[in-house]
Amino acid sequence: MGYDLVIFDNDGVLVDSEPLANGILAEYLTELGHPTSYEESLRDYMGAAVHRVHDLVMERTGGRLPDDFEEQLNARTFAALEREARAVPGVEEVLGALTASGVGYCLASSGSHEKIRVGHRAAGLDGWFEEEWIFSSEDVGRGKPAPDLFLHAARSMGVEPGRCVVVEDSPLGIEAAVAAGMDVFAFTAMLPADRLPGATGHFGDMKQLTGLLGLEAGLGM
Repeated sequence: MGYDLVIFDNDGVLVDSEPLANGILAEYLTELGHPTSYEESLRDYMGAAVHRVHDLVMERTGGRLPDDFEEQLNARTFAALEREARAVPGVEEVLGALTASGVGYCLASSGSHEKIRVGHRAAGLDGWFEEEWIFSSEDVGRGKPAPDLFLHAARSMGVEPGRCVVVEDSPLGIEAAVAAGMDVFAFTAMLPADRLPGATGHFGDMKQLTGLLGLEAGLGM
């Protein structure tokens, strides 16, 4: 095992929520007079904190989103997560293998702490993560693609960046991991490898991750 800490992105890596969240975001922006397709939402906002939505709308249109934009977006997203969120197939086997091998892991997400917990409860993953293993863009000044969130996670877990590996599915997340001086394995379930440049390696099935990490397959909790 070449790493002391595995840092997981959340949406699309642990919880199969990227299609859901990006569909809701695209629909809501369109309602507000900023026509956005699902594909455009993936391209522009996948893996990003909500401030990026505000920034791009301002940059492109000169207009501001409503003051309650985040509140309304969260209400729609959380309701959908509670109904439909599922764990990414194979991820519990990976977490079981890490646990059995004594390798530390945590998550670092652009989503809020509340969104992370809502998704984990619905997907049945809440038993895998202690509160102190969960890091959100809310905890730092700059979200992905800045390296701050991953560096904060490594520091909090007591591991040097060079001993960490990140598991990501978005270009912004990969950029952040590389900027943090960490290796990064890109999960290609949502985007193909050619749209995820800069990664240490790519994989399309979560069950392949145990091999990339040099682990024996584990058992779920």
